Amino acid sequence: MNPKMLEQLATRTMPFGKYKGRVLADLPGHYLAWFAREGFPKGELGTLLALMLEIDHNGLKALLDPLRGQKNGAPTKRPQKP
Repeated sequence: MNPKMLEQLATRTMPFGKYKGRVLADLPGHYLAWFAREGFPKGELGTLLALMLEIDHNGLKALLDPLRGQKNGAPTKRPQKP
């Protein structure tokens, strides 16, 4: 796995669908599982979504927290669950 892929999960947004505009790392597990059942998109986006599914499934989302918001040099925190 390429470390750049992890950075993309924490900064890239979903380009379409119900969760359009949401950072890939913040997509809910059930949505990622739906893609796994129905088929991931072709190309880089599909690869990233499949990786995010594995991270989510294994409870490793917190590993992406240090990578959030690095465009400006200061990481931001993941939104808290209510």
